[in-house]
Amino acid sequence: MDERAAEIERVYHARYRGFTRAAAALLPDDDAAHDAVQDAFASAYARREQFRGGLLEAWIWKIVLRKVLDMHGSRRTHPYEETLDATLIQSGDDPELAEAIRALAPRRRLIVFLRYFADLRYGDIAQVCGLSEGTVAATLAQAHAELRRALELEGVER
Repeated sequence: MDERAAEIERVYHARYRGFTRAAAALLPDDDAAHDAVQDAFASAYARREQFRGGLLEAWIWKIVLRKVLDMHGSRRTHPYEETLDATLIQSGDDPELAEAIRALAPRRRLIVFLRYFADLRYGDIAQVCGLSEGTVAATLAQAHAELRRALELEGVER
C-alpha cells in the first residue's frame, strides 16, 4: 500500500464517525449517510493521485460533501456557496435551533455545519471552502450573532 493510501486509511479509521454523523445531518437516514461516506472514501482512494497537497482530511471532506449533495439532489454549480439548502439541516431535539440554522445565508450555514456538525477546525474549513481562516472566523462570528438574535427572539415570542 502506498503512503497516500495508508494516510487515507488512517483518516478513515480516525474520523469515520464524524463523517457519518455529519452526513446523517444532511441525509434522510443513517444507512444513506454510511453509503455516502463509504462511496466518498472509495472515490478518494481511487483518485488519491489527484490530491495536490494541503490537509488530506479537508480534501476528503470536499469529496464527502459532493457525494452527500449528489445523493440529496441539491448540488448547485458552486457546491460550497449554495450547499445545505433549507431542507437539509437537522438539529436533533431543538427545532428552534434547526430553524435558525436554516435561516442563515448559505455560506454561514455551510461554515456552521462544517464547524459544529463536521467538527472541523477553522483552518480545515478554510481549505474545504477555499477561504482564508480570517474569513471563516468572521463568518462564524456573524453566524453566532445571527443565531443568538434569532433564538432570543424565539424565546420572547413563546
